[in-house]
Amino acid sequence: MVSIIIPALNEAESIRHVVAKMPWDQIAECIVVDNGSTDCTAEIARAAGARVITSQRGYGAACLAGSQAALESSDILVYMDGDGSDVIADLSRLVGPIAAGEADFVVGSRINGNREAGSMLPSQVFAGRLVGTLLRVFQGVHYTDMGPFRAIRRSSLQAMGMSELTYGWNLEMQIKAAQQGLRIREITVDYRRRIGGVSKVSGDWKASVKAGARILEVLWRVGMRQRGGV
Repeated sequence: MVSIIIPALNEAESIRHVVAKMPWDQIAECIVVDNGSTDCTAEIARAAGARVITSQRGYGAACLAGSQAALESSDILVYMDGDGSDVIADLSRLVGPIAAGEADFVVGSRINGNREAGSMLPSQVFAGRLVGTLLRVFQGVHYTDMGPFRAIRRSSLQAMGMSELTYGWNLEMQIKAAQQGLRIREITVDYRRRIGGVSKVSGDWKASVKAGARILEVLWRVGMRQRGGV
């Protein structure tokens, strides 16, 4: 069974579309984690069919809360954004290797996939490639992106002891997956411009700098300083 987890902060303009597009015949549930919205994100998501929970502020905090709240019957957890940029049609390719017992962790690469013009800033593409190069050198694993659309075996996530509560969550997961010897696969996924609202990372330069600094801190703390173990 599959649980889809969507962290959401002030995504009232897009969340209805994202939840309504869920392939309900392929998943057990869709959890929208409202981590401090000041608009009607939670109400719209609930009306669209999602199970809504709340968490403290922080992207990683929302992902962790959704993971902990997922149905016990769900052995695969999928994460995606609530702004409409991830393409849910790629879900079967994302979870397929895990369901077939061929992988434990699958990451969707936007950089290698079909990106709608304007969906990613050049700085985001550069950051993905830079981090990918550093992880290849220090962890011996090949990634091209830190994309939000990803799937992981629940037991693998539980063994990681995730602790990053901000924008470094995705990178921490990728580093620990390598350190724990998980069977990792990266697939290409399509990526679109957000439906509405403002990006919490690339919406302004202050947010971009803050997120970038946090990612570098996680790369050092989890990746380079602990390259011998988790």
